[in-house]
Amino acid sequence: MKIALVGYGKMGKIIDEIATQRNHEIVARLNESPNSENLNNADVVIEFSNPEVAFNNIKTCLENKIPVICGTTGWLDQKPEIEKIAAENNTSFLYGSNFSLGVNLFFALNEKLADLMKNFPDYNIQLEEIHHIHKKDAPSGTAISLAEGIIKNDNRFEGWKLDETRDKELGIFAIREDEVPGTHSVFYRSEVDEIEIKHTAYSRNGFALGAVIAAEWIKGKTGNFSMKDVLFS
Repeated sequence: MKIALVGYGKMGKIIDEIATQRNHEIVARLNESPNSENLNNADVVIEFSNPEVAFNNIKTCLENKIPVICGTTGWLDQKPEIEKIAAENNTSFLYGSNFSLGVNLFFALNEKLADLMKNFPDYNIQLEEIHHIHKKDAPSGTAISLAEGIIKNDNRFEGWKLDETRDKELGIFAIREDEVPGTHSVFYRSEVDEIEIKHTAYSRNGFALGAVIAAEWIKGKTGNFSMKDVLFS
């Protein structure tokens, strides 16, 4: 495949290396805005940029009828509009708050545990995420996905917030620490014990490999997708 990388920071460089190892051709490495010329007739775009520019980056690529794999978090209030643009242009869009295989298994485990625990109100639920100090959004997209998975399965909660869990709002602690790639924990605490599930990333390589696998999977498809479609469909 011919892949354009939109956002060529640390993640972009790792994706470049892994995609090349898997015999794909990188036809664009962009830190500037994409356009019909600098995308160089790519088969797919992998977008890891910044929340401030992600919407316009994705919109441009979709309007050029190029499928987009997006791992940028912090812009999701505009995601419904992007999904509409993908449909109007008969192309495809896949957003992942986290492309790691382990994290997507963790998402499934989180929902299963939430369903098991919904009838045990003595357990208070709290989320925690730790990331490197350069991460611009808080909480992480992964933490938000975990919170949404709990809220979907436990009607005690109507939403989430950055703080301790109180009343109908599920709490998320967002910690920024050195060069941590990403650690996510879900705690169920009662007066007598605690249940914890946790995912720890050791490097960014798992995220990058998942993004390339998603790009391989989406070729020839139209519609709006997630990593659940890639891994479990």
